[in-house]
Formats: sequence, structure tokens, C-alpha cells
Amino acid sequence: MNHPVYLVDDDDAVRHALALLLSTVDMAVTGFADPRQFLAQIGRCEPGCLILDIRMPLISGLKLQEQLLEQGIDWPTIVISGHGDVEACRRAFCNGAVDFLSKPIDEQDLIDAIQKGQALLTRRLRQQAEQAETLALLGTLTQREREVLERIAAGFTSRQIADGLGVSPRTVDSHRAAIGAKLGTSSQAEMTRLWMEGGQPASQ
Repeated sequence: MNHPVYLVDDDDAVRHALALLLSTVDMAVTGFADPRQFLAQIGRCEPGCLILDIRMPLISGLKLQEQLLEQGIDWPTIVISGHGDVEACRRAFCNGAVDFLSKPIDEQDLIDAIQKGQALLTRRLRQQAEQAETLALLGTLTQREREVLERIAAGFTSRQIADGLGVSPRTVDSHRAAIGAKLGTSSQAEMTRLWMEGGQPASQ
């Protein structure tokens, strides 16, 4: 799937040329001349790939990249520069850039970098959706069922769980059955995977 591409560059000619190029490979590009304008609209933007010019007045591409990360926005980013700045390149990659391209930009290099970013974003969004689904499933558990599942994920037997919670093994087995029905699996390995995927630590 093609995600939107957001191009932030104060050079009108560069924005026009890159938007025209990417339209030939069916990529939807929205251009911004001012990083502040992009920041003001980011909350209404669908997740996509970013192309950021490194040298812009007021807010540089690197500073924009850092401000987005501070807001929890880690969309795949390609940084472009008219200067061979090794330190800027290093900072861009430290901030999670998928590529750093020098002007004049090689057309195929840019398309390849965006396609790499598109694939990365697809994987991230899929993982986020799966985690949200898992959290919703875990949210259906009662507090006691969560306590039992936490111990299942830590590898405890029903007897050990029963001893730890001060209940009978039969009660623990009843909770396991209820957990299995809610999570859609009776497999201990799968229960453990769902618990960990939900960001829950296993008891030690």
C-alpha cells in the first residue's frame, strides 16, 4: 500500500520537481514550504513518509525531525541536503532516518528510499494494530484472571499459581479456561505471547 508522502522544503522549485517525479509512480505528495505549517497540521495528517530538507529558515529538517519524535511521531523519514554534512547525516540516522540523500537527488535513489520507508511504515502500523487488538483482549480479563495469566506467562504450574494466590488448583484451572475462552487460545505459549505483546512483564 502507498502511504502519503509529506515533503517539507522551502525551495518551491524542489517541491514542484519532486512532487512531479513521485506522481509518475503513483505516490501522493503534499508539500509544505514552512516546517511550522507542517507541525500545525500534523495532527490531521494520515501516517506517511517524510522528506525533509535539512537547511530551512527558522526550523531545520533535523530540528523538525526531533520535534516530531518528541510528539511520538516516528514516521519513516528521508533527509535531503545540498551540502555534504557528515555530522548532519549522523544526527539524521540517530533520529531514525531511513536515508540521507544529497542534492541534486538521484530520482531512483529517492523512489527506492520512499519505498523502503513505505514498507517500514506498513510493518509498524500492522504491529500497532495487532498490539491494540491484544490490549483489547487483555482488557476483557478480570483482575484475578490477569494475576493468573501473569503467572502462566512466567511458566508457573497450576499448583504453583494456586499456592501463590492461596486458592485451589481447580480454581486456577477454571480461571485458565476462562482466560483461554476470552483470548481464543488454550496454548500456554500463545497466552504468554499475548501477555508479552501487550507490554506486560512476566513475574519472576
